[in-house]
Amino acid sequence: MLQDKTGQHIPTVTFPFRKDDQWHAITTEEIFKGKNVIVFSLPGAFTPTCSSTHLPRYNELAPIFKANGIDSIICMSVNDTFVMNAWVKDQEADNIDVIPDGAGLFTEAMGMLVDKSDIGFGKRSWRYSMLVKDGVIDKMFIEPDLPGDPFEVSDADTMLNYINPNQEPCKAITLITKPTCPYCHKAKLLLTENNMPFEEIVLGKDASLTSLKALSGRQTVPQVFIDGVHIGGSDDLAEFLAR
Repeated sequence: MLQDKTGQHIPTVTFPFRKDDQWHAITTEEIFKGKNVIVFSLPGAFTPTCSSTHLPRYNELAPIFKANGIDSIICMSVNDTFVMNAWVKDQEADNIDVIPDGAGLFTEAMGMLVDKSDIGFGKRSWRYSMLVKDGVIDKMFIEPDLPGDPFEVSDADTMLNYINPNQEPCKAITLITKPTCPYCHKAKLLLTENNMPFEEIVLGKDASLTSLKALSGRQTVPQVFIDGVHIGGSDDLAEFLAR
């Protein structure tokens, strides 16, 4: 039976993890004491929903969560540290801290350890999210106990709406740049100062000059797109934000 532990202290667990080719350990006290922390837990790294939606959206909204008083965002999974490290690197999710609950100790103490042997996973975490304030669970969003892998309430937007119901919807922003471009730096700074998360596409790495011309009709960078609308370069962006 899945357990809602809202109002309770989080379990006391020590997590071994690998960093810089060395073994380290971190405790739940170090992670949560004196902090506002979002945790979202999922069945497994590299799995479809986890990779396409769950983790990417939390990573995208991280600056907005930070502006709303969140100190860190943690992704928890019953995977080993090597898998978690490879996954977050593959996802380029620099705003997320991954915690490997490889032995399932934290997940079991949370009442969220489930048997997924029918698909070859063994014991894994049920999908859920929670807001933890100074080690106490302020709110949990637990996916309904239905067959498969439901994904209805543990998403980043539901969490953001709980933390700040008046938060304006996050715009979908893409920025095409190239390295060492001062105008690109200006555009990124403008977006960051306005708490507007963006996806950066680097010319020569993620896209070609042909792609740039096909999408924007221009050959210069940066080029900014917001909610499907081509805004233009850094000066165009500054004008757009000043409206």
